[in-house]
Amino acid sequence: MVELWFGIASVMLAAYVVLDGFDFGAGALHLFVARSDPERRQVLAAIGPFWDGNEVWLLATGGVLFVAFPAVLAAGLSGFYFAIFLVLWALILRGISIELRSHLELPLWRGAWDVVFALASILLPVLFGAALGNLVRGLPLTREGWFSLPLFTDFTARNPVGILDWYTVSAGVFALLAIAGHGAAFLTWKTDGPVHDRSRRAALRLYLAVTVLWPLLTLATAFVNAPMLEALPRRPLAWLSLLLALGGLISVHAGLRTGRALAAFLGSCAFLAGMLAATAACVFPVMLRSVTPEAASLTAYNASVPVASLRTALSWWAVAFPLAVLYFVTLFRLHRGKAVAAVEREGY
Repeated sequence: MVELWFGIASVMLAAYVVLDGFDFGAGALHLFVARSDPERRQVLAAIGPFWDGNEVWLLATGGVLFVAFPAVLAAGLSGFYFAIFLVLWALILRGISIELRSHLELPLWRGAWDVVFALASILLPVLFGAALGNLVRGLPLTREGWFSLPLFTDFTARNPVGILDWYTVSAGVFALLAIAGHGAAFLTWKTDGPVHDRSRRAALRLYLAVTVLWPLLTLATAFVNAPMLEALPRRPLAWLSLLLALGGLISVHAGLRTGRALAAFLGSCAFLAGMLAATAACVFPVMLRSVTPEAASLTAYNASVPVASLRTALSWWAVAFPLAVLYFVTLFRLHRGKAVAAVEREGY
């Protein structure tokens, strides 16, 4: 049962990255792929039906941790307190910039909110990527399972560690490139005209950078967390996930070059999901890795609630999760086809 809930938490996190990732990427790129107000409103029309629903998966991930692994959630919320406030502010600014930009028909007003939207959308993948880098590298856990981190120390990945070092910054930059490429693939699929053409060129360049940097980040990961990569040959699920990521990467490049935009976007989804699944399979059962030898890591086994509670929670999750999937399938079906910018005063 503990293993199942570790898998559920991993699935919820991957769903959040894949779904909210494409509108983060679209927001990060929209100043570059859309150069006039109608074009920027076309980008907003593409993500408009999805972006607020996508953020629910972040709440769902937190809910799964609260139900199944409360010790991990409590330690993470307190240890990453400052970073979480930055995430919350960025999420708030993204939402209000989308909603407020069209309230006034003034170029300065709209331009200012467009910049806010882009900056918040750039910051979020960097923060989430750096957070994942911290989890992979390890944290200075106490014997009681708590930790606190300065912003940075000596910028090495050795103890004493901070939130930012060469590895976590590299993970944040890689996350930004991957999410921006994901958003560009989505816009290539959902838009036409100049926005489509610029998005396709951006997706090709970004995924070329991702293809080059992914092996380098993997080598860096082996340097800061050797046991994680050593577990790979013994974990069949990790190998399958890695193959999914590789297949997705190939599909992105092939789809973009042959004009099959949907195949490219689905490949991007597979790449992100496969990469996260391979990471989860390799680190299991560790959830918060300790870099302090006198403290034990928080694992799925020592941080979970009793099995009886997990069984009760599973009965509710088994009802809620299919309903959420059905909602998103219906949403994508209702809004299939190319996005069209709304008439003035009738949309973003």
